[in-house]
Amino acid sequence: MNDILPIILSIVAALAVIGGLIPVLLKTRKNITQYPGTRDANDPVLPRSGSTAVDDNPAAATDRRAPDGVDLEGLETTTVPDDAAGLEVISVETPMPVAGRLIRLRERLVRSNNVMGKGLLVLLSSDRIDENVWDEVEETLLLADLGTEPTMQLVDALRERVKVLGTRTPEQVKLLLREELIKLVDPTMDRTLNVQRHADRPAVIMVVGVNGVGKTTTVGKLARVLVAEDKDVILGAADTFRAAAAEQLATWGQRVGVPTVKSDIHGADPASVAYEAVKAGIDQEVDVVMIDTAGRLQNKVGLMDELGKVKRVVEKLAEVDEVLLVLDATTGQNGLNQARVFSEVVNITGIVLTKLDGTAKGGIVVAIQKTLGVPVKLIGLGEGADDLAPFEAEAFVDALLN
Repeated sequence: MNDILPIILSIVAALAVIGGLIPVLLKTRKNITQYPGTRDANDPVLPRSGSTAVDDNPAAATDRRAPDGVDLEGLETTTVPDDAAGLEVISVETPMPVAGRLIRLRERLVRSNNVMGKGLLVLLSSDRIDENVWDEVEETLLLADLGTEPTMQLVDALRERVKVLGTRTPEQVKLLLREELIKLVDPTMDRTLNVQRHADRPAVIMVVGVNGVGKTTTVGKLARVLVAEDKDVILGAADTFRAAAAEQLATWGQRVGVPTVKSDIHGADPASVAYEAVKAGIDQEVDVVMIDTAGRLQNKVGLMDELGKVKRVVEKLAEVDEVLLVLDATTGQNGLNQARVFSEVVNITGIVLTKLDGTAKGGIVVAIQKTLGVPVKLIGLGEGADDLAPFEAEAFVDALLN
């Protein structure tokens, strides 16, 4: 018994030491994280392509001072391995080239249940076009969410041209419809995405919209478009309220080798996450930083004010080059109300119209542009990872009429 007692005491002492270490080993800092496989703030900044200078010494720790009203205390940017915290390791994919997806998306739009163009062609090819026919043309356009003013504009133009034509073959009708619809969709609007890196900073894109329109998915798909164009991208997960939103965005990023800056704290200040994402983009000399924001109803003043704060905080570091409003094409005229309010708060520069293949309308493109004077820049036509493409006025009208 005397021989066993020292052994027992040794075991108890060892357990006590281990018990004291466990809290230390398990302790995690609540931080903003970049993952997967991204550089720590103290790692050397790699030269951009074409640069000959290489810094052999690690860069100094980044300045953590934040603009007024944003608390970054205790938040750090760290490197997390791909398999950390149980994250699934996702293989990097090669996104489809933009040119290839445009062709496929046009075909999908042609196959969608579109009644706008086809309905107009049938009506205007009638043997006799009287007031009843014109009433039906007007109704068709309104039901397609074209809006009252654009509808009147198109009907007046069609009336005049049909009167001048006299006889009308199906080819003539299709041609005049195409010309007038293209005028309404307005190919002169600048639909270029401002994603070119500036001399001293990346291009910054904010993506906004109401709940459920597909903002996070749109950010992920747009990242694929940019990667296909050989751009270096960082994503910022500023939707800190929706469960798993940051993880969803990080997964999109992992698929194309793009890092995501996120917070480990549910409900963290979204402005601080956006700020950190842009700071990381500047430090790492990337081409584009994209910030995903939380969905918010346009009639919630507090949430809209918060969105304005995110933009103001980001602009302490860099100007926001694009504010893209994501709208669900199937919401119709309600999308206009959303667009107006968002535009007042954050100065929308472009529209991303999702689920365009799920609507038989399509006139919402014209209505939005007429209301805001802001172009539709991107369209989504499906659930696939590469089902997002630049909007082209003539291609869109041709799809409506085929």
